[in-house]
Amino acid sequence: MKDMAKSPVKIRTHALSFSYDGKPVLRDTTAGFREKSITAIVGPSGSGKSTFLMTLNRLWEEIPNCSMQGTVEIHFDGKFRNIYGKDFAVDSLRRRVGMVFQVPNPLPMGIFRNIAFPLHLAGIRDKDLIRSKVERMLKTVRLWDEVKDRFSDSALSLSGGQQQRMCIARAMILEPEVLLLDEPTSSLDGVAAEAIERLLVNLKKDCTILVVSHYLDQVKRIADGIVELREGRIVVGG
Repeated sequence: MKDMAKSPVKIRTHALSFSYDGKPVLRDTTAGFREKSITAIVGPSGSGKSTFLMTLNRLWEEIPNCSMQGTVEIHFDGKFRNIYGKDFAVDSLRRRVGMVFQVPNPLPMGIFRNIAFPLHLAGIRDKDLIRSKVERMLKTVRLWDEVKDRFSDSALSLSGGQQQRMCIARAMILEPEVLLLDEPTSSLDGVAAEAIERLLVNLKKDCTILVVSHYLDQVKRIADGIVELREGRIVVGG
């Protein structure tokens, strides 16, 4: 892992605690994450890794009986912004902080429409611009040659590895500054997992990446820093 001491901090949390149905999941977590790097979030099952990611894009707000205390700040537009502040809209946050889940989640529509979907949600209607962005992202995730003649095919017809690369393309098409990934290779075979790893290393030049992983070898291969959670507390950070 490289020395990240000179990289500025992109994300910082302070005294972050989280509970579900009154049961503590995160306890007083304070951490900083360097920009344009890959930080691995590691720890035993149930230690709060996935929950920690959800606090960084407010995804947990759609789950009932949850509560959070503390602060989460992300450096946007030249300054740190409290993403839970009243002046920070959640839809703006989701455009700037992308998310990829453990199991690929293609939408029930064609490959092209899957990747273009966030552009439509953002109100972009220029067909040439949409096509250009979709093509660029497909090439970025090295999926272009595999799907360029089958845009209208259902995304469900893709292999697991192809679906996950498509989901990463969809998450990246709005050019987010942060990309969160929750065990993105756990459901894939070795070849597909290796392709995702290479992709993430390539993507970090454009965004800050946090990835939950259970695989020590994977962490050694791709991570610039590690944060370890145990029983909801950070025991290793950096």
